[in-house]
Amino acid sequence: MSARGAPPGGGLTNVADLLAAGGPRLAALLERSEARLTEVAAGHGDRLAEHAAGTLAAGGKRLRPTLVFIVAGESVSTELVEAAVAVELLHMATLVHDDVLDRAALRRGRPTVYASGGRSAATATGDLLFSRAFAVLAGAGSAVAVRALSDASSALARGELMQREDAWSSVVTAERYLERCRLKTARLFEAACRLGALLGDPGAGAADALGAYGDRIGLAFQIFDDVLDVSGPQERTGKERGTDLLDGTVTLPLILARERDPRLRDLDLRSEVTDAAQAIALCDEIGATGVLDDAREAALRHVAGAKAELDRVELPSEQRALLELVADGVVERYA
Repeated sequence: MSARGAPPGGGLTNVADLLAAGGPRLAALLERSEARLTEVAAGHGDRLAEHAAGTLAAGGKRLRPTLVFIVAGESVSTELVEAAVAVELLHMATLVHDDVLDRAALRRGRPTVYASGGRSAATATGDLLFSRAFAVLAGAGSAVAVRALSDASSALARGELMQREDAWSSVVTAERYLERCRLKTARLFEAACRLGALLGDPGAGAADALGAYGDRIGLAFQIFDDVLDVSGPQERTGKERGTDLLDGTVTLPLILARERDPRLRDLDLRSEVTDAAQAIALCDEIGATGVLDDAREAALRHVAGAKAELDRVELPSEQRALLELVADGVVERYA
């Protein structure tokens, strides 16, 4: 359930689209946060700095920091930059630890810390990034903001444990899957939006509504990412189809396909999907049931729900348009 690919399509496909829509303020804040991330990654001894910098260079869209800045309205404070950096550091830490658990060799086409430095180095790098996230956010001077990120961190850990418990299971329900997505992915999106509200223009009174918006787009993001694991071509996603299935991760497309196809209901994922060719064959079987459209529709319902949450708070029209663009973009993206 890691975000390593996305399909072609219209709408938001990269941060450049948001920068064009968001104007110079957003571009300047992202530039400041990138410089701060580089500074933090480089500040803890040569070996750890090398691994942390490599994780930083593997990049991604910086979607979570972008959300912090968009939700914050017109604020350009240093505290806001620290919050955005903290969210991204926490996200980076989870990726490094995920790669240890998955024994992953590549992330976005680059060797993982696990592959280049081994398990101990990767674990230490992830731990460093976790600790730096909270040290940086403490500089923003808001105990409420630190609590929001701490809650997200706890949720991430619970979601990872749930994913491990569910590995190769044939009885995972759609409801349990969604709860896992909420813990492992959506809560950090929610935290990004809460931090933007708390430290920016909307204020604490808008934090619940904007946090709920973040939760819904996080769910949409993860559902769609799991659809891509089944359907996305390698040249666009950066990984072979079925990678999550091969790791034993039971996602919504497989859950829905098992309800529709008796043969898949009886499939033993651990013993019958043991190499890439078998994983790809399973992807084809899942696709043949027609459930990918159902999963995409589920993601789009969460996008619509995210937009509805924005009705609970008064926002300038330009800011709301940007948040709606992000909501649409999580299911129309390259990652």
